[in-house]
Amino acid sequence: MPVADVPLITVAEEAGMSRSTLMRRLGGTRRTLDEAVRARGVDPGGHKPVRERAVEAAGLLISENGLAAATLERVAIATNCSVHSLYAAFGSRNDLLCAIYERYSPILDVEAVFSGPRGDLPGTVRAIYRALVDALQREPRVLPAMIADALSRPDDPAVRAVYERLFPRLLDGIGRWLTEEIAAGRIRDLPLLPLMQQMTGPVLFHFLLRPALEHLQRAELPTTEETLEVFTQNFLRAVTPLP
Repeated sequence: MPVADVPLITVAEEAGMSRSTLMRRLGGTRRTLDEAVRARGVDPGGHKPVRERAVEAAGLLISENGLAAATLERVAIATNCSVHSLYAAFGSRNDLLCAIYERYSPILDVEAVFSGPRGDLPGTVRAIYRALVDALQREPRVLPAMIADALSRPDDPAVRAVYERLFPRLLDGIGRWLTEEIAAGRIRDLPLLPLMQQMTGPVLFHFLLRPALEHLQRAELPTTEETLEVFTQNFLRAVTPLP
C-alpha cells in the first residue's frame, strides 16, 4: 500500500498518540508527513484522498472569499473531482464545512491540551491561548473568515450548522476544565459561557486586528509571547477568588 493511502489514525496508533495530537504536530496537514517520507528517499505515492483535497481547496476558497464561496460546485472544480465524489466523501455541504472548521480551527489543538497531562492553571491558560493564536495566524486564514461570517450572518444555515455541531466539543473541553477549576476553588464561580468569553474574547479580538495594526506607524505592538502573557495575567487576576 502506498504511504499516502495509510490512514492517519493508523499512523497515530503506531506512533502511540491520538489523531488530534498527530495532526497538531503535523501542523494540520498531511503534507508535512509526505515531505518527511520523501526526505528519507521514499515516494509516498498515490494521490491525496478526495476528502483531504477538498478540505484544503475549500479552505483556500473560504480564506479568499468567505464561507459563501465554498459551494460544492466550486470546491469540486478546485479539487478536480465531481460533486458526486464530494457527496460520497462528506454526505453534505454542512459536513464539508465542519471538516474544514475542524482542520483550521483550534479545536484539535485545544483537545490535545486536555488529552494529556495538564500543567497548572496559568500553564493551561497559556496553552489554550497559543492554540487560538496558531489557528488565527495559520494559512490559509480560514478561522478569521469563518468568524467574520458568524458575526455578519449569524442566521445563515451553514454557519449555524457548523457551530451547533462543534460548539459542544469546546464546552466539553474548555467548559469542563473551567468547571473543574471552579470546583477546586482556583476560579470564582461564574456563569460558564461568559467565563469562556472572558477568557478567549480579548485574545481573539487582538489577534484578529493585529495584522491591520501592524501596518500603522504609531502602533508599537509587543511580541506575540509578551501579548499572550499580558492576557494570561489579566484573565487570572479577573477570575481568581477574592480573599
